[in-house]
Amino acid sequence: MPPNGGAVEVVHTVEIAAAPETVWAVLSELERWPEWTASMRKVEPLDTPPFRLGARVRIKQPRAPTQVWTVTDLQEGRTFSWETHRPGIRSIAGHAVEPARDGSQVTVSIRQSGLGARLLRFWLQRITARYLEIEAAGLKARCEGS
Repeated sequence: MPPNGGAVEVVHTVEIAAAPETVWAVLSELERWPEWTASMRKVEPLDTPPFRLGARVRIKQPRAPTQVWTVTDLQEGRTFSWETHRPGIRSIAGHAVEPARDGSQVTVSIRQSGLGARLLRFWLQRITARYLEIEAAGLKARCEGS
């Protein structure tokens, strides 16, 4: 078994020519994500306010079942993580915004673990990497106004 216990881990980093505050403002408007990333069909906040520690969000992605994600870590203006569970798979996704020379550096990541993740490892690795690339590219385009 691989050293990470068979978990699927994908990390993608992108440079964005926009201030970290601009990037964070786009990221924190969860319900608007489908406007700028094709990796999301629908994002529906289930709590008020919609973006806080413990808040839940129902997400529909292409080729994936609808899932409820819960914000488990939030450092306002810098980083947030959320997680979801389905039979055999626990997913934890992270989003980090850092100042960079020409604007911001954004890192998006996901770690999927459990028996289901081990069994579906190669498919999850491929689709997850693709969705993170799409998300990062869409965020870059939205923040840079292109």
